[in-house]
Amino acid sequence: MKLEGSCHCGAVTFTVNSHTPYPFNHCYCSKCRKTGGGGYAINVMAEYDTLKITGAENLSVYRSRNNHRGVYEDDGLGYSRRNFCKTCGTPLWIYNTKYPDAVYPCATAIDSELPAAPARTHHMLGYKASWIPVPDGSEHTHHEFYPDEGIEQWHRRLGLYEDWES
Repeated sequence: MKLEGSCHCGAVTFTVNSHTPYPFNHCYCSKCRKTGGGGYAINVMAEYDTLKITGAENLSVYRSRNNHRGVYEDDGLGYSRRNFCKTCGTPLWIYNTKYPDAVYPCATAIDSELPAAPARTHHMLGYKASWIPVPDGSEHTHHEFYPDEGIEQWHRRLGLYEDWES
């Protein structure tokens, strides 16, 4: 699926192709809560080599010195690069050098109509702020930290992986 996205002020727009467009994965870690501006963040996964950006001069990148794993690149910063609009602050996507073929657009930055997820995964609940309610029910799974199942595996297990040529 081709995804189109943008920041709030329109200074940055992008397109990217995704085999895994269902926004199902809610992350409650402090980085996602604070850089996403809410109680959690939802990212989808896409193919990095299909990312096309207009307004790249308006991007800024945040890399954290603080992560729960204590694993950093040689420069003392984390592997993830959180790209956002330096004009309006909209979080746009995350790129992680450990997974160079993938990029993780923030679902909130996607302008395309995303498909509704039939189930939700709530992870990093060990870092959730106390004021954030977490839904229960059979369509919700809960994980104290990261689940063993990744975005692609979740899509494949539920028969939602979009197998198309880029």
